[in-house]
Amino acid sequence: MTPVATARSYLFVPGDRPERFVKAQQSGADRIILDLEDAVAEERKDEARRHVAEYLATGGSGIARINATKGRWLDDLLAIRKPGLQGVILPKTGDADDVARIVKHLPDNVKVLPLIETALGMKNVGEIAGAARVERLVFGTVDFRTEMGIEGDDQELLFFRSMLALASRVAGIAAPVDGVTVAINDVAELREACLRGRRLGFGAKLCIHPSQVAEVNRAHLPSEDQLTWAARVVEAAKSAPGAFKLDGEMIDAPVIARASELLLRASRFAA
Repeated sequence: MTPVATARSYLFVPGDRPERFVKAQQSGADRIILDLEDAVAEERKDEARRHVAEYLATGGSGIARINATKGRWLDDLLAIRKPGLQGVILPKTGDADDVARIVKHLPDNVKVLPLIETALGMKNVGEIAGAARVERLVFGTVDFRTEMGIEGDDQELLFFRSMLALASRVAGIAAPVDGVTVAINDVAELREACLRGRRLGFGAKLCIHPSQVAEVNRAHLPSEDQLTWAARVVEAAKSAPGAFKLDGEMIDAPVIARASELLLRASRFAA
């Protein structure tokens, strides 16, 4: 299974639908999110918690999105501290104290993925990214747009996506995870959303349906043209110390580092 920090796709599965857990694992998603929050009706929250806890205790694995509601988040954490728990998504993360509050209830090997979906969380995104045990940031675009009154998911969120990418880099954590594309059957829109996220420094994307996983995975890998270019750069650098010119482009240390990173990323997901 792909390490959390390098995962490209995160697939939500409702916590009250245990018959879908294994199917989600088989979807090709790098990580599944066992959802105890938005995907579960209020009257089924306790049932969902039981299903997720049982799954994680009996050989299943996944990240859990807990509830942010006071009184529920602790019940969720205490129930899901099982061997299969790979991480916790914390909704409505507002500051570093929110992260610290749940970390003390988690095993040492389980990290937190703060969900930035409020104005307060965005304001404090730098301190959240730097909090102890944070694996990577997740952008909750739908809830954030609702709170901010923003209509649109493209240029309207450019500044805010850049804030998450910048905060992640400064904190030295993995590239952030972009929000969902709600148009399940629109492959072109999904592909464009993935490419936009990559251009802005995002390393992964949330999926709400198994049909989105393959496209998200492909979009977050270097293209064949990029890999060909990267291989040529790295090979040329072996015999050309310092800066040199390749195909009319000046190549120096930062460009070589970029080429090496592209090849490394592709190798992580080689069949």
